[in-house]
Order: sequence, then structure tokens, then C-alpha cells
Amino acid sequence: MIQWFDDLTVGMRYKGGEAEVTRDDIKRFAAEFDPQPFHLDEAAAEKSMFKGLAASGWHTAAIAMRLAVALRPFGPHPLLGLAVDELRWLAPVRPGDVLRIEGEVVELTPSRTKPQGTARVKWTVYNQNDEPVLTFTPTVIVPRHPNS
Repeated sequence: MIQWFDDLTVGMRYKGGEAEVTRDDIKRFAAEFDPQPFHLDEAAAEKSMFKGLAASGWHTAAIAMRLAVALRPFGPHPLLGLAVDELRWLAPVRPGDVLRIEGEVVELTPSRTKPQGTARVKWTVYNQNDEPVLTFTPTVIVPRHPNS
């Protein structure tokens, strides 16, 4: 089990659980955070470029965060983010889609002054058809082993 920055290696991969996206979830999130017609109204969504109801990209990102947290990629340590790079929405997420997350450690940088390091993990969210729908690469703080 990964517990410390010192346990991480570039190329390490993660595979997480799944989350189903429902019509009600899409509309509830959109009503509060992204109230655009193609997220709220099925008739309006049919006339949009999406040709049907689609989840907000921010909703998809929030689901990705939940899946990443549940995966516990850094053991007992929280996901303390410094930045997110390369956030890309690649395909619409629809009612009934089942999303899953996979990640790969792409960079590790130990701190020169603090008992921690930063890790960059490229995350990809896939739907049930193995189509990528979202990618993002956050930089997070991970504590070093106390004896390092």
C-alpha cells in the first residue's frame, strides 16, 4: 500500500471504481452549478450541438474527483492539490453512462525544504464503452516518510 511520497514511482498506475450518471443527477448538478438548457431541459438539449441531455463538464470533473478520492492513491493521505493542468472534456456524458477512472504517475518532485513532495498524476475518465470523456493532470502534495 502506498503511504508516502517515497513509495511512489513514475509510471505507477491506478484503476478506480465506477459511478453511474443518472438523468436526475445531471439536472440536479446543473440546476445548482451550470444552469444551461442542454444540461436541464431535454427538448432544448435535443436542439443543441449535443443532440440530447449532457452532463456539465464540471459535473464530470466532480465525479472524477470522487472516484479519485475513493481510490486513495496516496494511502491515508488526502488529495491536496496545488494545480490542475491539461483539463480536457473529450466527449459528452449522458444519462445512464457508467464512468470509471484510471491514472498514471507522470512526475515526482521531492521538496528541498519540506518533508513532502509533489506528484503529477494524469487521470483519464472513461465511459462504459471505454471511450475517454475527461482527462486532467493535477499536481498534489504527498508527505515523505518521517525517516526520509
